[in-house]
Amino acid sequence: MRIGVGAALVLLLVALGIAVTVTAVGQVGHNVEVAANSGSTDTALTDTGSSDTGSTDTGTSAPSPDTAGASGEAAGAAEVDAAGAGGTGTSAVFVHVLGAVAHPGLFEVRQGARVVDVVAAAGGLLATADQAGVNLARLVSDGEQIYVPELGEVVAGPAAAGAGAGASGGGAEGAAARINLNTATIADLDTLPRIGATMAQRIVDYRDAQGRFTSIEDLRNVTGIGDKTFAALQDLITV
Repeated sequence: MRIGVGAALVLLLVALGIAVTVTAVGQVGHNVEVAANSGSTDTALTDTGSSDTGSTDTGTSAPSPDTAGASGEAAGAAEVDAAGAGGTGTSAVFVHVLGAVAHPGLFEVRQGARVVDVVAAAGGLLATADQAGVNLARLVSDGEQIYVPELGEVVAGPAAAGAGAGASGGGAEGAAARINLNTATIADLDTLPRIGATMAQRIVDYRDAQGRFTSIEDLRNVTGIGDKTFAALQDLITV
């Protein structure tokens, strides 16, 4: 019986040891499974990181802000250079346009522009404009005034001779322009009211003999210039 009891005790211990071993193995297997799950999670995170990396790669294919900024600066510099190159020697002039144009007023045009360019800037001629009353091919100068008469309009002074102003070398066109008694030719003076070719010749002869006119009142000293003639001329002449 003692042997049987001892054997039973040994078997019990062995069984207990087996049970402990099985339990331990089970726990180890569970831990390994958890580790596998953790590995899956890490893998998922890694995949997510890969997706982020892919997004970053996609973003990298587009121009970076620095590259875009550099391109913008280069483009801006090119525009400035182009503007500078185009603007070299091309200063602007201001011309006042009145009369039979669509939009009378003050206009800024490039140096070297002609009357036709200024008229175009003013919206073009009206249907009632007298194109023969203005020289569209003449070069304009800074600060001048151009007057475009209407059909049938009689404009006294240099405005009436606008078509020939370029050829005669006269000053600005327009109702407000005046003929300079000290520089006017016989043809220029002949355009003035109450002054014909004969009177124009007298004025030039007086200027040659007496010297420059110091004031417009000196014109009264010319034979044939009376009060009525002077009154008609005083707003159209200068010295």
